Amino acid sequence: MAVEERDGDGVEEIDGEIDIAVEEHEWKTAVRRLDREDLKKFGEILDKRPGRMGGRPTIVDLAEKLLVVRSRYGRPVKLKANAVQKEFERRRGERNIVLKARQMGLTTWVAGRFFLKTITQPGTLTLEVAHTQEAAEEIFRIVHRFVDWLPDHVRKGTLTTARSNVRQIVFPKIDAQYRVVSAADRNAGRGLTVQNLHCSELARWPGDAAETLAGLRAAMAPDAEMVLESTPQGVGGCFHREWMKADETGMVRHFFPWWMEDKYRARAVSEASLTEEERALIAERGLDLKQIAYRRQIRADFRGLARQEYAEDADNCFLASGESVFELAAVETRMKTAPEPVKRRLNGELEIWLPPVKGREYLVAVDPAGGGSEGDYSAAQVLEMETGLQCAEFAGHLGGLELARFVTGLAAEYNGAWLVVERNNHGSGVLALAETACKYMRIYRQGGQAGWLTTSVSRPAMLGKLDAALVEEPERFQSRRLLGECRSFVRQANGSSGAQAGTHDDRVMAMAMGLAARAELVGKRGWRS
Repeated sequence: MAVEERDGDGVEEIDGEIDIAVEEHEWKTAVRRLDREDLKKFGEILDKRPGRMGGRPTIVDLAEKLLVVRSRYGRPVKLKANAVQKEFERRRGERNIVLKARQMGLTTWVAGRFFLKTITQPGTLTLEVAHTQEAAEEIFRIVHRFVDWLPDHVRKGTLTTARSNVRQIVFPKIDAQYRVVSAADRNAGRGLTVQNLHCSELARWPGDAAETLAGLRAAMAPDAEMVLESTPQGVGGCFHREWMKADETGMVRHFFPWWMEDKYRARAVSEASLTEEERALIAERGLDLKQIAYRRQIRADFRGLARQEYAEDADNCFLASGESVFELAAVETRMKTAPEPVKRRLNGELEIWLPPVKGREYLVAVDPAGGGSEGDYSAAQVLEMETGLQCAEFAGHLGGLELARFVTGLAAEYNGAWLVVERNNHGSGVLALAETACKYMRIYRQGGQAGWLTTSVSRPAMLGKLDAALVEEPERFQSRRLLGECRSFVRQANGSSGAQAGTHDDRVMAMAMGLAARAELVGKRGWRS
């Protein structure tokens, strides 16, 4: 009979042996004495996939042979890898980030994986970092259980332990140790060289999570393995930023929606009661009526937090912690259908969906920043004048003359488009350079002065126009990055609005300005000139 541990591990009652699909004599030798040399041999092949194992890495079989966990009924049971854990092992890399629903068993699996690496690779230091002291203590109990249920001849032989303090297990005969700490300890990795790092529930770390994580990364050995995992919480936090930039940093993304956990089922609903959304989930994701019943249950229990706690897709599960300025339902619906760009330039900083068409008029709206590798981006939106369609988008760390040359070149490429540059702050210099150094003539003017001025009066009107367009004509917008910024554009406690902490709003402001300037130009029919 299958039962589950508290955080959703796939386990089975200890009522017999599990077949081990490796050479039988190797296992008999390992189980009989498992001395230091035997451990080292297993350490060398943990992640290999022998042909007789049907593609399963050795570590899965070793975990199911040696590791014991606790069932939700409090009984010791053999760990048996569930679907999520197997999929993680199938796709796992050296650097991993895991976005998951609640109680999928990843915390225990990574603890088990790193425990086996610790006891089979002499000289290893494994560090687990939990979001609270309570969670750290629970993980430590899981690891202690691994040790306590090892065969006596192993536990009292090669893997004799010496506990230095309440936060670590030391294996002196193989010069290895396993540490579990809370993220509240900002000096957790200082002075250490870590071979395995597991950061659990990163989205819920206290204080400056990014600073704490940076310190831990500095402690990693060059060939160290890292797993960042969490359920989502808020756009713009440390975990969200790590997830969004995974392609840039070379991390392997793993996303595990709630329905991958087999226990998430309830009494089946009737097929006649299915909504259009539920029928789509059944068709697209292969859900059954018991899973739909469970989905209704969690939505009733968790309401607005259901998407966060029981993630269904890797975009909508991140919820803005403030009150969104824009209609989130419209934004999220469009995110699902927004097309990929037909062309990318400048290392992806410029994305193009609709290239210029001869005879059509365009507008290029620019929200300048100071340039440099830190801080806000300079952003530009290319709109077709007649329809208001978003044709292209740029966001990058350009400023001054470099930005002026780029945006005037982009405007020239789009049939000599109107160039609308915000003249607040850095914009005045960009405008002057566009006119003098770049000699671009078709520059938008407001009250006789070059550029667009964003004020406390014009800003709410600009954002209102963008919000209305998102609801009424969402197909105008092509960029998922723009839509992502819309999701994290919130009302602040002081009554103002802007990007949630840790996020950007440069694309949003460039688009809002572009729509407002287009409406003014169309109203005056100046765009025909």
